[in-house]
Amino acid sequence: MEKTFYAYHVVTERPMRLGQHILFDGARHSGVYERVMAKRDIVDDIYKNPRKYQDEALEYPVVVALRELALEEVRREKYPDYPSRMGCLYVSETLRESQNWADYFISLGRPTFQIVKVKVTGSRFVGDAAKCFDGSPRRDENLLLAEKYWENGPNPPEEPPINEFLVSGDIEIVEIVKEFSQDEQGAQR
Repeated sequence: MEKTFYAYHVVTERPMRLGQHILFDGARHSGVYERVMAKRDIVDDIYKNPRKYQDEALEYPVVVALRELALEEVRREKYPDYPSRMGCLYVSETLRESQNWADYFISLGRPTFQIVKVKVTGSRFVGDAAKCFDGSPRRDENLLLAEKYWENGPNPPEEPPINEFLVSGDIEIVEIVKEFSQDEQGAQR
């Protein structure tokens, strides 16, 4: 069931403009999809030949692809109404949360352009980034961890959740809340 709601988004790939629409309708994918699919062949080889990789340190983009493909498989099978992590926009419920994410991205050296307010007509899933995991050559382990992510049960008291909002549908940029200059980005690193 689609609903209309407002959220905030930290713009990291390229600047957005007021009135711009982004559509994630199941047929369109995000940059996450492109990065994961670029590693699909090696993921397939890892699952076909796990012994070959058991003692090998995997590159980070491969670890991410293992995780995201497991998450997508579980989502499609058990939670098809939730937005796909590879075809959604990651947003924050509050401006403060989005500023925290922007500060984090800037500290990593990730180009960060803006914080925008978005109007979403679609669906959402409130996940916990603390439940994200490093993918491993063990497919069964990845699928089990993916199930825990989508179930989104309570965390132990010593592990507070890190909310991540995944939204899909029609997303409109209704306000440019903040723009980051190169100077601001350099000063925060």
